[in-house]
Amino acid sequence: MAIHYLKHGRSAEESSQDAAKVRDIVTGILEDVAKRGDEAVRALSKQFDNWAPERFRLSDDEIAACVRALSQGQLDDIKFAQTQVRNFAQAQRDSIRDIEIETLPGVVLGHKNLPVESVACYVPGGKFPLVASAHMGVVTAKVAGVPRILASSPPVQGRPNPAIVAAMHLGGADEIYTLGGVQAIAAMALGTQTIGKVSMVIGPGNAFVAEAKRQLFGRIGIDLIAGPTETLVIADDSVDAQLCATDLLGQAEHGFNSPAILLTNSHQLAKDTMAEVERLLQILPTANTAGVSWRDYGAVVVADTLEEMVEEADRIASEHVQVMTRDPDYFLNNMKNYGALFLGARTNVAYGDKVIGTNHTLPTGKAARYTGGLWVGKFIKTCTYQKVLTDEASALIGSYCSRLCALEGMTAHGEQANIRVRRYGRKDVPYASAVEA
Repeated sequence: MAIHYLKHGRSAEESSQDAAKVRDIVTGILEDVAKRGDEAVRALSKQFDNWAPERFRLSDDEIAACVRALSQGQLDDIKFAQTQVRNFAQAQRDSIRDIEIETLPGVVLGHKNLPVESVACYVPGGKFPLVASAHMGVVTAKVAGVPRILASSPPVQGRPNPAIVAAMHLGGADEIYTLGGVQAIAAMALGTQTIGKVSMVIGPGNAFVAEAKRQLFGRIGIDLIAGPTETLVIADDSVDAQLCATDLLGQAEHGFNSPAILLTNSHQLAKDTMAEVERLLQILPTANTAGVSWRDYGAVVVADTLEEMVEEADRIASEHVQVMTRDPDYFLNNMKNYGALFLGARTNVAYGDKVIGTNHTLPTGKAARYTGGLWVGKFIKTCTYQKVLTDEASALIGSYCSRLCALEGMTAHGEQANIRVRRYGRKDVPYASAVEA
């Protein structure tokens, strides 16, 4: 396979070493919140965010003040984005159907799709207060029918961020908290004296938030363990270096460890894009962040054929894949491992991040090999049921069940079947009882 790397990022081993450093800190915080509840949450919030109000949950008046702090134009923009997210989530919800079928005469099987009872939606607020994460979590959970939705975000410059709070409120959150970091995840997942625990915690965050969700998974549900944002730009010579470089740096500005990779079959485009990235870094206001990500995690890959490009893209399994080629649908039809595809030069990852309607909480760290991103179905439990309506059906299923239980040596299981064969069946129906009636 003719794959050539003009630029490499850090290795997976180096990245995993970084992740290992946060585990002990997160474990200690979770244990502290579990033991001391609100007292621990307040102390941790003071330590990490210099924020220790009398209560972390915002009142109706405080929420209204945040909404009033935004201009009508800003509110309209938030509402527009939420409408797009809501419309797509509703279409997804409509595709999820309850079913009930008669598989044999008198045997009815079915499933119901039930929303989880409570969800906490975390919205990051560090380097960039991610207003859009409120849409992606709160609005989608609301469309799924979740009856109790919490939303939490850290303080920004010593106060609740008005745009984030407004987005949470407009999206339909039932409880809104100004609380961030691992202490927020722990409080909502484990519960405190003033914060009722939830069934599920979702939303992106830094490495500490991701680790907290990982350690809590099982006690609660999560959407996924989202690491640093990733972008893969797949391009041929139908586009220019300026578009490629802009789309790479558009995601590299997220943090100091955000992989941005160009995959192309044009050696000239590869070289031109590398030069254009360096030019843009001289004028980009967020170059201090994007430049470090590009230096440490950026990569440029040249392949010979489209088939090689698909194979390498599936190996990378990026969170975001921006395809700018003559036939972008070739990648839609052939790629298997990605969080979300952005097809054609007219679209880009920022559209998906902020407004177009698809969800921006997506798998990272090669998790796209086995999961998609957040969607309305993540908030829904598909629960099965069965009914046996006739004596004949119970005896028929029971006779098979009896013999299969005997095959496994599970006598008590078998007797559940046998008692029904004896009660509902004909005398000539064979079964494998080890216990006499």
